[in-house]
Amino acid sequence: MLNPVDVSPDSKILVTGGTGLVGRALINELHAQGLTNTVSLGSRDCDLRDARGVQDLMERERPDYVFHMAARVHGLGGNTMYKSDILVDNVLINTNVVEQSRRYGVKKIVAMGSGCVYPELQGQQELFEDQVWIGPPHPSEDSYAHAKRLMLAQLDAARNQYGLSSAFVISGNLYGPHDSFNVEEGHVTPSLVAKFHEAKQKGTPVKVWGTGAAIRDFTYSADVARALIAILRSLEGAVNMGSGQRHPIRDIVDVLHALTKVPVEWDSTKPDGQLVRFYNLDRLSSTGFKAAVTLEEGVRRTYDWYAANCSIARH
Repeated sequence: MLNPVDVSPDSKILVTGGTGLVGRALINELHAQGLTNTVSLGSRDCDLRDARGVQDLMERERPDYVFHMAARVHGLGGNTMYKSDILVDNVLINTNVVEQSRRYGVKKIVAMGSGCVYPELQGQQELFEDQVWIGPPHPSEDSYAHAKRLMLAQLDAARNQYGLSSAFVISGNLYGPHDSFNVEEGHVTPSLVAKFHEAKQKGTPVKVWGTGAAIRDFTYSADVARALIAILRSLEGAVNMGSGQRHPIRDIVDVLHALTKVPVEWDSTKPDGQLVRFYNLDRLSSTGFKAAVTLEEGVRRTYDWYAANCSIARH
């Protein structure tokens, strides 16, 4: 359902997670679209797990709109290793931000979900927003998924009881500059970028988890930012967000190999994770959004940024 929002240049927009991958791209795109009254919030500015701290933040800033991008998040390895911490921290973060947004009269909140909220539906390659609750999430990332699902339930409840306008963005794999480039616990693209860069410096091969067969929708951060603003303006409820570009992970490896000439060794003893996860993008497409950056171009930009900034990049 389209629910147009008229965001004026004077509107105050708070972005949690503003120093991260999506947050930085989002601030840049908001400013490019003339929406410059922004507050970018990083973890050093406010511990979102602290309810009183979030209340004080909202009392001070009084935003008209909130983009809630902050989360405690790891890649496949980290999400399996720190299940309890990930669940508790994200439930606290999300609950505080949504509830205080509601209490302080925020006009609309756009919150970042994750594709891992979906159950693993055997034999189905395309997932629709109304299928989130059909079954349990994949065991490899279930704690993170449950925290995100609870946020969706909270947003729906706040809409039903208080009329809080909101969108819950179910994202595919996101990547770009300013990501966390943790080799052991990071998401697949930044982890691979860091691995290839280090291997190039050392003159060693790169060992890659799994077989590269897992297929995902990969979306470059600048495209993510444009999609989020389109969702703020036009959509309500759960919304799949992606580029529509579906690739096996092996394609990212191939791009990085072509850039660096580093030899690749596949470790098939490591898990691939959920093998196929596609999203139906009809709701997002109804806003007129189309991704502008190809996987090859996005991976190249990300590698070039990391090569120039590896000493200060998050790891």
